[in-house]
Amino acid sequence: MGYEPQADFGTPASTAETLVTLTIDGRSVTVPAGTTVMRAAAECGGSIPKLCATDSLKQFGSCRLCLVEIDGARGTPASCTTPVAEGMTVHTQTPRLQKLRKGVMELYISDHPLDCLTCSDNGDCELQDQAAAVGLRDVRYGYSGENHLGAMPDLSNPYFDFDPSKCIVCSRCVRACDEVQGTLALTIDGRGFGSKVSAGLASDDFLSSECVSCGACVQACPTATLQEKSMKEIGKPERSVVTTCAYCGVGCTFRAEMRGEQLVRMVPWNDGKANHGHSCVKGRFAWGYANHQDRITKPMIRASIDEPWQVVSWDEALTHMASEIRRIKDKHGARALGGVTSSRCTNEEAYLVQKLIRAGFGANNVDTCARVCHSPTGYGLSQTFGTSAGTQDFDSVMDSDVILVIGANPTDAHPVFGSRMKRRLREGAKLIVIDPRRIDLVRSPHIQAQHHLALQPGTNVAILTAMAHVVVTEGLADETFVRERCEVDAYEEWARFVADQRHSPETLEPVTKVPAAELRAAARLFATGGNGSIYYGLGVTEHSQGSSTVMSIANLAMATGNIGRKGVGVNPLRGQNNVQGSCDMGSFPHELTGYRHISDDAVRGQFEADWGVALDPEPGLRINNMLDAAVDGTFRALYVQGEDILQSDPNTHHVAAGLKAMECVIVQDLFLNETANYAHIFLPGSTFLEKDGTFTNAERRIQPVRKVMEPANGYADWEVTQLMANALGMEWSYTHPSQILDEIARLTPTFAGVSWERLERDGSLQWPVNDTFPEGSPIMHVDNFVRGKGRFVVTDYVPTDEKTGPRFPLLLTTGRILSQYNVGAQTRRTANTAWHPEDLLEIHPSDADNRGVKSGDWVKLASRTGETTLRALVTDRVAPGVVYTTFHHPATQANVVTTDFSDWATNCPEYKVTAVQITPSNGPTGWQEDYASWSERSRRIAASINVEAAE
Repeated sequence: MGYEPQADFGTPASTAETLVTLTIDGRSVTVPAGTTVMRAAAECGGSIPKLCATDSLKQFGSCRLCLVEIDGARGTPASCTTPVAEGMTVHTQTPRLQKLRKGVMELYISDHPLDCLTCSDNGDCELQDQAAAVGLRDVRYGYSGENHLGAMPDLSNPYFDFDPSKCIVCSRCVRACDEVQGTLALTIDGRGFGSKVSAGLASDDFLSSECVSCGACVQACPTATLQEKSMKEIGKPERSVVTTCAYCGVGCTFRAEMRGEQLVRMVPWNDGKANHGHSCVKGRFAWGYANHQDRITKPMIRASIDEPWQVVSWDEALTHMASEIRRIKDKHGARALGGVTSSRCTNEEAYLVQKLIRAGFGANNVDTCARVCHSPTGYGLSQTFGTSAGTQDFDSVMDSDVILVIGANPTDAHPVFGSRMKRRLREGAKLIVIDPRRIDLVRSPHIQAQHHLALQPGTNVAILTAMAHVVVTEGLADETFVRERCEVDAYEEWARFVADQRHSPETLEPVTKVPAAELRAAARLFATGGNGSIYYGLGVTEHSQGSSTVMSIANLAMATGNIGRKGVGVNPLRGQNNVQGSCDMGSFPHELTGYRHISDDAVRGQFEADWGVALDPEPGLRINNMLDAAVDGTFRALYVQGEDILQSDPNTHHVAAGLKAMECVIVQDLFLNETANYAHIFLPGSTFLEKDGTFTNAERRIQPVRKVMEPANGYADWEVTQLMANALGMEWSYTHPSQILDEIARLTPTFAGVSWERLERDGSLQWPVNDTFPEGSPIMHVDNFVRGKGRFVVTDYVPTDEKTGPRFPLLLTTGRILSQYNVGAQTRRTANTAWHPEDLLEIHPSDADNRGVKSGDWVKLASRTGETTLRALVTDRVAPGVVYTTFHHPATQANVVTTDFSDWATNCPEYKVTAVQITPSNGPTGWQEDYASWSERSRRIAASINVEAAE
């Protein structure tokens, strides 16, 4: 599409069902009751001048430009704050209004720089447009009086500038920060002529303030006061493409605005069903990695990981790859080969990778990053509800009365959804947080959790069982829902189990470290407070009892009747942009697409007929099993697309040993990541900006990804996989991802009604989409569970085998931070490092004092499996005995200390519970220094090409 501003109707849409008919400038208009006159005029094609109004914010009525005349009414009311009425007659353009608007605009322009020709917002400025709309041609007041034209700009933020000389104090930025983002970082300081936008204290600039750089203020600003630096550097966009963000599982829709082949900015799309025009710092600004100097755009090979990389042609790389795969297969058999699909790539690309491995390599040794994050979600929800995904859409939270957040940090890991949750909390919903760390939701502006259950890491099952004990023994269960919708025998067995006194909050208090009275109050609130919704993250799944915890959550939701309608449900917050999709696409070794078991003859036969090849009926190896088998000498070759298992998977030493033992490691990625240190073939990948396809977000929403620019490496990732397949003689002939999507729909019941054409028309669809649910399924299990009746599962608390003791007295838990993403390969190559340049270790003041540690000190973090060093941050966000860090920076390699303990059902690693000791240090450990030296040697590229690879 060409470049046009997104439509702005001035005020939010009304959701009323009653309709009102009025007349505006002689035209009859019918709109929902509660609609403002301004919006009604815009919906019928009119345009009332405005500056303080925008349809993403509540009505404000301060600029006085939007005045109208209404028959029978006194004065000239503001159209942005005047609701429509039946039979109302409105005039938006009269001589009287023209005179008033000109006078108001003169006042604005008299204190505004007249540098329009050289302003970066020229042609994209609402003040400029409205001055023209009201017919202003001269300013009677002159420019010699007191003004703000000499105010100095704030250039501190790496992504946008704040120029107060151009500010009209419309408050849109302040209101956007309050209403949309919910951070309340901005304010109007002073009064009258001295009023100005402030980012906090007088000593604060935008970078040092509480601003989270979500871009809502920039989006709301009607002038060049808040302006992207890229607009100043590149110029006004000339075309745009709507696509989907490639960061977290929220799946925000953006408009990529281009000038030639240059991306100028990413603007959140108002019609995006997941984000509704909002964004975070990553999606809005952190896309510069696509053109980073570290990016590798040509294939490379080497015979040994000790040798430098040799740049080769695509033909040479593919021929070498095929030769190696055939050699190993002939010598060791198909089961010595495997691969890992990417949760950052599209559905179509994940589908092709698992197809290549099953049909081309000849084995089911395929896995995905969900193994180390949300595989317990798939198992637990399939056992209880019958399907491996969350139950609600994101909008459902706006109907919640009680929100339970367990093991998740939405404001950091899923910030756009976190903002929506905060909006609902400000409206009056109650909040229960179960987390060993005091996340921002526990206490932030205008938000206070009713209960923060700061449990001992590893006791999720115990605390949920204790809550269930309260629900059952105090008669708070929804017996009607249970009798009608669930397996009664299973419920009764479960109810007897949780009612046992050994599961009471009092009995379990020494285990969970949560006061029994607090836990009882939280359980009563959830059971009796109205619509209760549960949102959880990796703090639930990445435990030895991850699957048990997911089933415990499902049990609690069913027992309280919180399934099958708006405002309730069980909602896993997926970490990566397409982790849901990669699971849907058959990326687990035991399942084909749609979570159907490979051993099912009928299911497997369907794929064999379509693919024209016999498939192995035996489930393959999980990624941890592949590494074990490599060390044992029975697994020889691995194809890894878009994942960095050396940095992201647990026990770095073991991962390195497994990779080093393999004869052929093929890495397909944007950069020479940590895994590539052990690779023999490197195939350059493409960014989300360089491909077509689909992502599926955490609410099962399938959304189109559209190519914005040509791939720097020459091929989209799906094309690279097809080239690999054809080098192995498979004769694939896809010309567009829409054809791959058609194949997926043909073979996958939950995707049966999905097509590229429908996505182009509807924007997005939430699976299942089929004959039963032709329009998709925003909410699941409405009348019946997918499995028929909901199934309660007894989940006994089993303490983890990872124990603290005299040598390792503290418990380490890990997580993410707002400005960085996963292993940081993308965000570390952007200006986001201004906020988080290194991993830090959070430690409680009492633990720090006992060890003589202060904030900023180097400390050694040691466990039974390894050790690393990083700087300390002394804070009471963590409880005594608990420490916390992130894993975004390879210099830290936090997973060198995590263990091989994993979930009993899925092998999801127990990242969240590691016994450690903290001691003062002088800097990096010997292992870190050795690793850094080895990594530098491994990234050498022969002088045949001028590329410097760096991590």
